[in-house]
Amino acid sequence: MTYATLADVLTRYPAEATVLAADEQTRQRSDVRIEASLVDAALEIRAVLTARYTPAELANLDADSRAVLSIYQIDIALYRVALSFGRSNERVKERYDAAIKRLEAIAAGKGALTFEGSSGGVTQPGEPSSIGPGEPVVEAPERIFTRDRLRGW
Repeated sequence: MTYATLADVLTRYPAEATVLAADEQTRQRSDVRIEASLVDAALEIRAVLTARYTPAELANLDADSRAVLSIYQIDIALYRVALSFGRSNERVKERYDAAIKRLEAIAAGKGALTFEGSSGGVTQPGEPSSIGPGEPVVEAPERIFTRDRLRGW
C-alpha cells in the first residue's frame, strides 16, 4: 500500500523528479526509479507508524490522513532517489528530515491520523462509542466486594 503515486510526485515536484531520477546515459527521467523509491518510502512510513497504529488502521485512513502521508512519502522517496544516485541537496534532505520527524511525532502521540467512519470521538445515540488510537481499554469482571454485598458482615 502506498500513499502517493508517480503522478503525485510529478505534480508536486516535476523539475526535481526529472533532475534527481535522470538516467545517466539518456538523461531522461527514470520513472522506475521513482516508483521503486515510493514503495521503499511507504515501507519506511509504515515501519514508523506501526509503533502506534495497526496495519488494519493504516489501511482504513481517511482522505485527509492519506493526503498528509502522501506528502511525507513524496519527500522520503525523492530523498532516497537523490541519495542513491549521489544527487542529494540540502533542500531535499531538509524535507526528508522534516517528514521523518513528523511521522515519529505522530507515532509518539503528539499528533494523530484519522480514519474512515470515525467521527472524532463523537457518537450518535445508539451507536457504540469509538475508541481512539492509543487510548487504553480496560475490561474487567464486575466487582465482587461492594458495599451492598458486604453489609451485615
